[in-house]
Amino acid sequence: MALTKEQIAQRIAQELQDGYYVNLGIGIPTLVANYIPEGMEVVLQSENGLLGIGPFPKKGSADPDLINAGKQTVSYTAGAAFFDSSLSFAMIRGGHIDLTVLGAFEVTNGGDISSWKIPGKMVKGMGGAMDLVAAAKNIIVATTHIDRDGNPKLVKKCTLPLTGVNCVKKIVTDMAVVEVTKKGFKLLERAPGISVEEIIANTGAPLIIEGEIPEMKFV
Repeated sequence: MALTKEQIAQRIAQELQDGYYVNLGIGIPTLVANYIPEGMEVVLQSENGLLGIGPFPKKGSADPDLINAGKQTVSYTAGAAFFDSSLSFAMIRGGHIDLTVLGAFEVTNGGDISSWKIPGKMVKGMGGAMDLVAAAKNIIVATTHIDRDGNPKLVKKCTLPLTGVNCVKKIVTDMAVVEVTKKGFKLLERAPGISVEEIIANTGAPLIIEGEIPEMKFV
C-alpha cells in the first residue's frame, strides 16, 4: 500500500542528524517538522526569515503573523531568531544549510530536478528552491512516485523547466526510497506491501537493485 504524505515525512525525518540546519520546502516537506526524533536538536530555517521553526501549532493556538515560506502558520522553538529575507538567503547561499527537503514534479536519474513551474499554470515565482539546490549540502526530494495522470515522476530526462542540475541525493516517495548514484537510481527501500516489480513499473528510468529490498521501517 502506498504511503500517506505523513508517512513520507516520517521516513525523511530518519535522515536528520543532531545539529543539522534544515530547510523544508512547501508541501510534503513541511510535515517533516512534526517527526523530528525526540532528543535530537535540529534547527529549521525558512526563506522568509525564521530560524528555529517548531511543529505545526495545535488548533486554536496559531499566531496568524507567524508563518513559513509557504504561508502556513507555524510555531517556533526556544532561542528562535527572526530576520529579513535577504539575511535568510545569505545564510542559504553561504552554504550553511546541511539539508533541504523539496517537493518535485520530476527528478532524473542524474539528480536533476523540476519543482517550480508547469507551463500554462500560473505560479507566483520560483521561491528559494534554486538557491537551495545550488548551495545546500544535501538535497532530499519528497514526492509521490507518479503524478495524477499515472506518469512516473522519476525519469531519465525532465520535460518541465529545471530547478537544478545534478543536485538531488535521495528521493522518498509513497512507494520507495531511491538514492541517486553515479550509475543512476538505486532502490534502497520499498513501502510496506509494495513489490519491487510495482516500483519498476512506475519508474521512468532504470533501477539498480541489489539483493533483497527491505520494507521501510517506522518507529
